[in-house]
Amino acid sequence: MILIIDDDIAVRTSLLLLLKDEGYDVSDCAEPVEAIKFIKKSEPELIILDLNFSNDTSGKEGMELLGKIKSINATIPVILITGWASIELAVQGMKAGANDFINKPWNNDHLLQSVKTLLDLRDKKTERHTRKQLDKIYNFQHIIGEDAKMLNILETIGRVAGTDASILIMGESGTGKELIAEAIHQNSQRRNKPFIKVNLGGISTSLFESEMFGHVRGAFTDARFDRIGRFEMANKGTIFLDEIGDLDAGSQVKLLRVLQDRTFEVLGSSRTKTVDVRIVCATNKNLNEMVSRTTFREDLLYRINLITVYLPALRDRSKDIPLLVNFFISNLKEIYGRPNLSVANSAMKWLQQLPLPGNIRQLKNLVERTILVSKRDELDIEDFRSQLELSPVKNGNIQLPGIGTLTLEEVEVEMIKRAMDYHKNKISRAATSLGLTRSALYRRLDKYQIPYDEAED
Repeated sequence: MILIIDDDIAVRTSLLLLLKDEGYDVSDCAEPVEAIKFIKKSEPELIILDLNFSNDTSGKEGMELLGKIKSINATIPVILITGWASIELAVQGMKAGANDFINKPWNNDHLLQSVKTLLDLRDKKTERHTRKQLDKIYNFQHIIGEDAKMLNILETIGRVAGTDASILIMGESGTGKELIAEAIHQNSQRRNKPFIKVNLGGISTSLFESEMFGHVRGAFTDARFDRIGRFEMANKGTIFLDEIGDLDAGSQVKLLRVLQDRTFEVLGSSRTKTVDVRIVCATNKNLNEMVSRTTFREDLLYRINLITVYLPALRDRSKDIPLLVNFFISNLKEIYGRPNLSVANSAMKWLQQLPLPGNIRQLKNLVERTILVSKRDELDIEDFRSQLELSPVKNGNIQLPGIGTLTLEEVEVEMIKRAMDYHKNKISRAATSLGLTRSALYRRLDKYQIPYDEAED
């Protein structure tokens, strides 16, 4: 049962009709004392709480009531709703235990989505499964790992994938954040709808609105055609916002608006569009530290992390290294026409002791490079060691040219050329080795006017 607490009879009536039409059992209260008595007696599954019950629009009354509700039962999800919204109030409410914050007038679809998500999460029970059991329940075929930390993560994403909860994936570079995001989408009710990946670190501030929200012809000098933005492409599906910690302050404000209201304007048009998307974000940065340094908005952080998943570094799940190596070997056998490839037991144990600051990405690169160079079918320690010595990442340090010898742009151009040459112009592989998405690599190829003849991946 859902409880609506609001002193405005028109608001209560509207919400009662909306929620009852969706099949929910709903009750309402007009003031705090009545609401507390009701909660103690009936224990609702979810509460929609107004923040103002008098001419005072500070939200103080609602915040006090929220505190009392949480002291009675901290597990009841609460959606705050007010016509006098402010950033400070939203953050204060989330810190006090609210689960969402919606402005009046609300968007019906957005409010219903929030209600359904919070009720679904409340109903989901945590269970413990083996990897084989998880694979029977969910589609995790592209995720390699049996470490206890990974099993806990798979349990979590399997449990929440069927909801529309916003998910923040945190972890070092190369730990597989994009694979986890894809797994969330593939196990959701949106699996047959678009999964749009956006590398926010590869979008310049000047192009952010055009890239994310689209533009109409003539919106700016080079806008010769209408363009659909990433959010519109992802409508009814999932949008994966990678490297969200790299977003500048101005772009954070623009992103917050669409995450909060699910509305946006196409650049050059005054018409407001509504979008229905599931938000999954990822970063290798510590967003809480960035919030304390005021380089990342606290209200944006609360919007994107209803559920937070922390991916462990590969050095913290070393038992999974043999599984990953064998997976890479199995794929590379066919690619390079070497069916008898294997790894000596001593070499496998040696690989498990490496710090691998580049995580899974570095391990894959090391295995592939070793296969290319070694003529032996059974790879031993020396085969891998010789290639690790040549690796640009060694013992956690990156070997760079001397200061003043190359500009940052020249270094980027050279790395792109090397990656394209090494992977024989196969865009997906070159992009992965550079830590980029395909679209981000295409943009850089065009930006630096690097000629290439794209090969089939």
